[in-house]
Amino acid sequence: MEVFHGEGAELLVRAVLSLKTEDECRAFLEDLMTGKEIQDCSQRILVAKLLREKMVYSHIAQRTGASTATISRVNRCCAYGAGGYQTVLERMEQSE
Repeated sequence: MEVFHGEGAELLVRAVLSLKTEDECRAFLEDLMTGKEIQDCSQRILVAKLLREKMVYSHIAQRTGASTATISRVNRCCAYGAGGYQTVLERMEQSE
């Protein structure tokens, strides 16, 4: 994806990879993003998890407050995207 070309994007990826604990991750995300951005990203990963569990859109919308447009966008990313959601969700399932 073109958004990852450039010095800042490369630095962001390296920064994320350098985090070692949940507390470090929380602190970095809090410094990096606004509260709304954190909520939006949190909602998207939850939507992806629920889609993976085969929950229907209406139940996902009710549980998360996400719009059907957001759910649809996350679903497209899960089905046709770069595989990021799949990678992290599989790894989290394995570590449970």
